[in-house]
Amino acid sequence: MSYYFAKTLPNLDVDQAVARVTEALKADGFGVLTTIDVKETLKAKIGADFRPYRILGACNPPLAHQALQSEEHIGLMLPCNVVVQEKDGGVEVSAIDPVASMQAIDNPSLGGIATQVRERLRKIIEGL
Repeated sequence: MSYYFAKTLPNLDVDQAVARVTEALKADGFGVLTTIDVKETLKAKIGADFRPYRILGACNPPLAHQALQSEEHIGLMLPCNVVVQEKDGGVEVSAIDPVASMQAIDNPSLGGIATQVRERLRKIIEGL
């Protein structure tokens, strides 16, 4: 089982793709809580050059609330990360598959929540 799903957007730059992803997430009830600019951070911290690469921490509050009520330490796996990175041929947008990541947790009540998040994130990525 893959731990992510992805789509390449051939005619966008990273900033345009981040804006499109953010709007698509918002339209489905998700918000972006955090944005990490990996290229900028690596340059500032260790002087390393890296391709444009952003990590968006996406959260759907009602589903996060359900997950937190089911498993007190699930916050270690929240928010759901979406990566926007420059690749040959365009910009790739990928999202974590929460079903795959939550297999490590022995709590059956999380399965339905993870499946809902998976389907919503997959639909968002496919719709870009």
